[in-house]
Amino acid sequence: MIEARGLSKRYGDLLAVDDVSFVVQEGEVVGFLGPNGAGKTTTMRMLTGYLPPSDGTAVIGDADIFEQPIAARRAVGYLPETPPLYPEMDVQGFLRFVARLHDVPRREIRDAVDRALERCGLADVRRRVIGALSKGYRQRVGVAQAIVHAPPVLVLDEPTVGLDPIQIREIRGLIAELAAPRDGEPAHTVVLSTHILPEVEAICQRVILINRGRKVVDRPLAELTADGARLEDVFARATARDADAEEAEA
Repeated sequence: MIEARGLSKRYGDLLAVDDVSFVVQEGEVVGFLGPNGAGKTTTMRMLTGYLPPSDGTAVIGDADIFEQPIAARRAVGYLPETPPLYPEMDVQGFLRFVARLHDVPRREIRDAVDRALERCGLADVRRRVIGALSKGYRQRVGVAQAIVHAPPVLVLDEPTVGLDPIQIREIRGLIAELAAPRDGEPAHTVVLSTHILPEVEAICQRVILINRGRKVVDRPLAELTADGARLEDVFARATARDADAEEAEA
């Protein structure tokens, strides 16, 4: 469903992402981890077509981000760390606007918006102005705009940042439901970028960890914690080992 092939990104002399490759299968929920500045957001922006790679490519579904950029973007729902909301619009009007941007056929827009509102728990606030909503509800609107065109792939960057504990639990539950829905709703392949490790333990099946722009871990969560190790310890060991290796090379 997602295949990253040697993705790299340079900013002048800075190599922010260095030859990152991985595959995410249909229906997986993958935690994409790394310290601040590791290259997580840059990688996700390349996957979603918001940032061109310096080298490498990615395939979303059956579409290469270079050869079929429009098809690749249609296959992805993206929630950046700061949701792309228009605070002066009401929730329903905003989702209709986003559906049109994603080329949802006119006759299907109403049903698409209603489905996104229902799945994200927004039906009761559909007429509310986005700027008047709580942060938790604004985050739900951010998720709704990512799924309104029913993409097979969701890429979520820090979806619970700044939320209170109750809101965090609600958003985690929503993400889990999107990956394993009930009542015949479409399932989504999910890549979740976060620095909140309990979030990964709660909803992810696999962990990809990058450090200093390079992939250092790519394993199922169950394997990483099979001996009783905490994900926090795995994270610390992997990033420390990578730093030691770089010092030895120097």
